[in-house]
Parts: sequence; C-alpha cells; structure tokens
Amino acid sequence: MKKIAVTLAAAALSLGLTVGVCAQETAGQDMKDAGHETKSGAKEVGHGTTTAAKGVAHGTATGAKKVGSTTKNTTKKVVHKGAQKTDEGATKVEGKTEPQL
Repeated sequence: MKKIAVTLAAAALSLGLTVGVCAQETAGQDMKDAGHETKSGAKEVGHGTTTAAKGVAHGTATGAKKVGSTTKNTTKKVVHKGAQKTDEGATKVEGKTEPQL
C-alpha cells in the first residue's frame, strides 16, 4: 500500500511540474503572439494610409487637370470673342477713316 501511495505521489508531482512548465510556455507564447499581432496591425494601418494617400493624390491630379482644361477653354472663348468684336468694330469704321474730299 505504501508503494502505491509513493507511486501516486510521484505521478501527481510529475504531472504538476509538467502542467507548470506548459503554463509558462503558453504565457510566453501568448506574449509573442500579441507582439506579432500588434506588428501585423501596424502594417495594415500603414498600408491603409498609403492607399488613402494615393487616392487623394489621384483626386488632386484629376481635379487640377479639369481646372486647367476649363481655364484653357474659357480663355480661348474670351480671346475669340474679343477678336470677333474687334473685327466687327473695324468693319463699322472702315469707310469712315478715309479722308474726305
């Protein structure tokens, strides 16, 4: 009976030590996993920021092109209208500028 009690005590002690070692390994691994997930999350945030910045830059470039195109077209209209009115004015005074005899 004493031999069985000693065997059970030894088994319980070895099982307790094994569980203690596993718990320590699990806690350490949990800390490592938390660090890896934090790193991964930071990378994802950085990637999202980069993507957003590219989108903003594209929108700015597109808007600038539209503004430039509109300015160019409006300027052409104004210049042509001015030239047309100048030509009309020149036609009106064409015969009036000759010396009278």
